[in-house]
Amino acid sequence: MLNVMLTGVGGQGTVLAAKVLAQAAQSRGWQVRTAETIGMAQRGGSVISHVRMGNLGEEVHSPLLSLGSADLVIAFEPGEAARVLPYLAPGGVLVCASTAIQPVTAALSTQAYAADDVIAGIRKALDGTGARLVVVDDEALIAQVGNRKALNTVLLGSALATGCLPLSAEDIKAALAACVKPRFIELNLAALDAALGA
Repeated sequence: MLNVMLTGVGGQGTVLAAKVLAQAAQSRGWQVRTAETIGMAQRGGSVISHVRMGNLGEEVHSPLLSLGSADLVIAFEPGEAARVLPYLAPGGVLVCASTAIQPVTAALSTQAYAADDVIAGIRKALDGTGARLVVVDDEALIAQVGNRKALNTVLLGSALATGCLPLSAEDIKAALAACVKPRFIELNLAALDAALGA
């Protein structure tokens, strides 16, 4: 069983990324269950997607991950990564974009929200757990493809490059073709290639 959690802010594409992962797994004949927990996503709030894959032939009975069970967390934003850290399994992998999205509450605070500080806190929290943190320079990869809307595919490619997903680039490409609107397929394929080549 492979448990994956994707987390981000409304509008970043976490739900589509989860759909692509589920499609890729289902194309392999695996049983897959997904669920989203979406708060005030339309107003920039937290979005969490759960993807559970029976990659060893297991039946998947529940779509929701429990605390400490995520083999992989893909975080589209550092603050959201910190929020779901209790879900990461010991020895799991956290793939995190390095760019912060300022929450509305940052305007009310006397201290700026800095992604570097959050990532340093995550690193410290993971120390000694056996879990691995992979920080993705999403700005550099997005600059290569020229469109921020491809962030979700950049992060899927970065997760695939860690070797913790038992899927191939071809699996993800086929799933992108099935899930993404035709006019965005080329952009997403370029984003996947950029992430895999980074």
